[in-house]
Amino acid sequence: MEKILVTGATGHLGNIVVENLLKKVSAGQISILVRDESKAQALKAKGVTVNIGSYQDIHSLNNAMKGIDKVLLISSSDFNDRIGQHKNVVDAAKQAGVKHILYTGVTLKDIAASPLQPLLQDHFQTEDYIKESGLSFTFLQNSLYAEVIPMFVGEDVLKTGIFFPAGEGKVPFAVRKDLGEAIAIILAGEGHENKTYHLTASKTYSFADIAAELTTLSGKKVNYTSPEDDAFEDMLKQFGLPEEIVLMSVLFAKGIKNNDFNMADGTLESILGREQTDVRMFLKEAFNL
Repeated sequence: MEKILVTGATGHLGNIVVENLLKKVSAGQISILVRDESKAQALKAKGVTVNIGSYQDIHSLNNAMKGIDKVLLISSSDFNDRIGQHKNVVDAAKQAGVKHILYTGVTLKDIAASPLQPLLQDHFQTEDYIKESGLSFTFLQNSLYAEVIPMFVGEDVLKTGIFFPAGEGKVPFAVRKDLGEAIAIILAGEGHENKTYHLTASKTYSFADIAAELTTLSGKKVNYTSPEDDAFEDMLKQFGLPEEIVLMSVLFAKGIKNNDFNMADGTLESILGREQTDVRMFLKEAFNL
């Protein structure tokens, strides 16, 4: 009976993966690695094995890997030493004799030419490190989450319009619940060794398109303005946002404007066996329209 370890299992994506995995394999086959045991009580009650630890805690990683055949490494949200944390997980997996590691990265046209290189290059460095480890791998290169749209446009978007310097760049936004379901299908399945999947929507949206969708859904005209980067940065600073959030927002806008994410692919729908949730449906729910 194959044993599967899911890291980051109480995070947004990880929890969706585990809930879907429980529909496909027995709870006794599933282990999770979490930092906060209190957040894992519902999964523990369903029979999932809970390991307490973190990507920085080598001892906890070694314990969690015992008897595991397949590991899902959900990428760390810590931008300071993401590659170091990921290497710890890969090293522990290799040492424990894990057969197969799956990693959640990002679909991006060319990291070397992207304004987002400072933020996202460690995803590709992680993939390289996994390849060098000799472990069988599956790279799950996710699109930008649709869930970032409200962060970029603001909760008062129906009043303010969209003020975001993404130009005419397009993104095949995917919702987390679809990505989590697809990842669970891959985790529970066979024949995915040494493959890379671009998990994106099959349709792309610009922020002008998003403004048009919000206009249709709300019945109120929502304008889209793509300002100069400096004006956008000044506005964020006036809101008192931390420097790292300002930098991240500016870089993502530059990446989108550069069409770095514009890689629509039918793989996600193919794995799900259905159409993915479209952006209009997401916006309707996100903004209660």
